[in-house]
Order: sequence, then structure tokens, then C-alpha cells
Amino acid sequence: MQISLLQCQSSRDVQANLAFINAQLNLLPRQSSQPQLVVLPECSLLFGGHESQQLQYAGTDDNGELKQALADLAQKHQVYMVAGTIPMRADDHRVYSRSYLFNDSGETLGSYDKLHLFDVEVADGTKTYRESDTFHPGSRITVVDTPFGKVGLAICYDIRFPDVFRALRLAGADIIALPSAFTKVTGAAHWQVLLQARAIETQCYLLGAGQWGQHNEGSRETWGHSMIVDPWGKVIAELPEGLGWVQAEIDLKQVTEIRQQMPVLGHNRFIAPALAK
Repeated sequence: MQISLLQCQSSRDVQANLAFINAQLNLLPRQSSQPQLVVLPECSLLFGGHESQQLQYAGTDDNGELKQALADLAQKHQVYMVAGTIPMRADDHRVYSRSYLFNDSGETLGSYDKLHLFDVEVADGTKTYRESDTFHPGSRITVVDTPFGKVGLAICYDIRFPDVFRALRLAGADIIALPSAFTKVTGAAHWQVLLQARAIETQCYLLGAGQWGQHNEGSRETWGHSMIVDPWGKVIAELPEGLGWVQAEIDLKQVTEIRQQMPVLGHNRFIAPALAK
């Protein structure tokens, strides 16, 4: 089965971002008529900008301009799509950072709201990141049954919290998709090792689709290095810099074999993780 991650350089211009994704899907290399799973990076339609822009585009499950645009692309190009993240209205003045998984008819198979918000200090041009000013944290994990196997969803900063990934494995995940926008500084230090660690721990394929380069007149810079990591921790495909596709054929028999040979799930003597209230 073919997996394709798109590395983007998204901006505040939603229409330009949509046009780029559509153009790349037109160019998507297809090895056969088998189902295609596409993963877009975090904030693929709207990167940066003032909080008011997030609220302007925020939708609901029943009425979301950005959600519908991405669902339409999945249907048009006949791909299963982990559609990056888009803002969706929360109960307070903030929005959820939500990732949808669409089938190749544009139907919603599942969604996930980012659990861990990036409130940190980074030694770059932005320096202070406060996602919680704009975004409301999620309250659930998500694993979706697809023709590719059971796909768990996580987003960017979640990668630093192993309990999320253990919970996804316990919920049946074979593959974990991670739309991301790692900063250049934190990405250079930790991106690859974190992806490999989570793949090894969960014995899942990890699909890290990232933003790359300078955004919004250079006010943000992201790391790129989108990569597919197999359940043994081997990087089987990577795009260090630039824009475009990262592709690999994966085989879930490898997941089964590794789990049989090293049954770490059954050996773990700690209780299963649970979300804090």
C-alpha cells in the first residue's frame, strides 16, 4: 500500500495554500490502482497570522469552509487523506486544532483535536509560542479503521508525550499519522529521534508530515524533514528540505512480525495511560 506525505510551506493565504495542495495532488506519483493514503502537515491551509484569522475561518463539523475544501480534494483526487489541521470552534473564545481523516469519496472517517498545546520558549526569531491563547486542547484520542489498517492520529507537539502513542497502540493503531510544523530549532534537535522512538515503542509506522522553510515574510521557520519510519525505527523515506512528496510502500505484515517477535505490549507492567480531567 502506498503512503504519501506532502511537505508544504504554507502561509496566511488560504486560497494559495489550497491551490498548492491541489497542484501537488495532480502530480502525485501513483504506483498502481491501490488505495492511496495522503498526509498533509499541520496548518496546511492557514499558517501563522493573528488569532482573528483563525476565528474567521473556524468552522463546525456541520459547517466548515476549510473542512469542505479538503474533503472535496480527497474526493476529486480519490485519495484517503489525513487533512493536516484546521481551526474548528470550541465552546470558549478559542478554536480546536483539528485533523480530519477523509476517505476517497470525501466522507469523514474520524477526527482528532490536538491534545498538547505548544506553550514554550524557543531560541529563534519568534521566541515565545503560546498556542493556548488561540487553541483549546482536545479531550480524546482517535484511531480510525481504514483499508491501510488502523490509523491513529496525533499532531506535532504530541510527539513529546509517549503516553499518547501508547494509548493509540492499545486502541489498535498500526499506523500513526503526525501532521506537524516543528520549528527549525526544535526540529534539528529532536524531530527524527522522537519519531523513531515513538515508532519503536509502539511498533507502528510513523508518518511525520511537516512544514518547511520560511513563512509569512520570514517571521516563522520550520524544519521540514518529513519522513516515514517503519515499526523497527528505520527511516524508509524522507524529504529533508523543499516542497513535495515523500512516498513509501508499507507492509502491515512487518508490524505483525515485529510484534510477535518482541511482544512488548504484553510485557509492559505499567497500567495503561488515561487522559487527565
